[in-house]
Amino acid sequence: MIPSVLPTYNRAPLEFERGEGAWLIEKDGRRFLDLGAGIAVNALGHAHPDLVATISDQASKLWHVSNLYKIPQQEALANRLVDLTFADTVFFTNSGTEACELAVKMARKYFYEKGEPEKVDIMTFDGSFHGRSSAAIAASGAEKMVKGFGPVLPGFVHLPWENAVEAAKAAVTDTTAAILIEPIQGEGGIRVLPDAELKALRDLCDTHGLLLILDEVQCGVGRTGRLFAHEWAGITPDIMMVAKGIGGGFPLGAVLATEEAASGMVAGTHGSTYGGNPLGCAVGLTVLNHVGDPDFLADVNRRAGLFRQRLEGLVADHPEVFESVRGTGLMLGLKCKPPAGEVVAAGYAAGVITVPAADNIIRLIPPLNLTEDEIGEAIARLGAAATALTAG
Repeated sequence: MIPSVLPTYNRAPLEFERGEGAWLIEKDGRRFLDLGAGIAVNALGHAHPDLVATISDQASKLWHVSNLYKIPQQEALANRLVDLTFADTVFFTNSGTEACELAVKMARKYFYEKGEPEKVDIMTFDGSFHGRSSAAIAASGAEKMVKGFGPVLPGFVHLPWENAVEAAKAAVTDTTAAILIEPIQGEGGIRVLPDAELKALRDLCDTHGLLLILDEVQCGVGRTGRLFAHEWAGITPDIMMVAKGIGGGFPLGAVLATEEAASGMVAGTHGSTYGGNPLGCAVGLTVLNHVGDPDFLADVNRRAGLFRQRLEGLVADHPEVFESVRGTGLMLGLKCKPPAGEVVAAGYAAGVITVPAADNIIRLIPPLNLTEDEIGEAIARLGAAATALTAG
């Protein structure tokens, strides 16, 4: 019998009924500490009272009108993002995948309008993940992403993550338009691009007149202890993809850009039925009012430091299961010795949620307001999962 839901996911045998902060409650009443946050989405945890109030208030007034009209909530969120970032202008989407589509279009249209239509190639890097649309899988280029979905959209040049700067320098041609990169790869295994390399890529773009596109869908919105990860390197992109945490669990994404980079995108060049709707933008503004607060970000950094320290102790206590800790802020990964899927499953049995990634990594990407007590509980439950694995 064909399942009523398309079977494109390998789902865990869990059915959550409600959430409270960093906790998920299963249908049978079991409580799980959620270190996955919906894959870095629930930045303020589950059922945050301010988000619940915002949704309730806005839903009682107006959900959707379309972008044929002015939307005050959209303008307020765009203004806040412009105030807090490098950007001059913002387009709202419903997801990171949609943000990728626009970022690619924006970069190519920029050069077309500048009288350089041959500049269409976008450099990307192995291990990358930018979504699952035609442009996004072509940007990744990995066999598991593109196999069976040909013909693959052309115009992407795939480079190694290791020695990214030297590879990019060697790959620049007359048809190069942009570099697209995640400051921290999430799906790729919590791989952090060193600040010096991000600065070098910015310099390379400036030298050759290229656009720098950053994908901060997973590593942005406070995840690293700064509002956006690139801020640690002291550089700014020309175009940036944002999603996940910005909606706090409500579907919301955005493309942020400088006025120059966005100059080709005039009326009629792009659109979205649902993107920037009043309900989503009201929620996004509430999220940003929390996460954009310097005191909130300082707390993220403090908790991240404690979590990292405790995880290093966990690795030392269970060397047969864990090899090392990697990442930054509250975007952390544990390199595993057994298959990561087995560690994730052992975590379920111990009442803790983690997310697998490439390179045999389990991701720890909890709500940004995870408490110190919950960090202690996380270490205890991860330790119990490791003990169960070795006992077996």
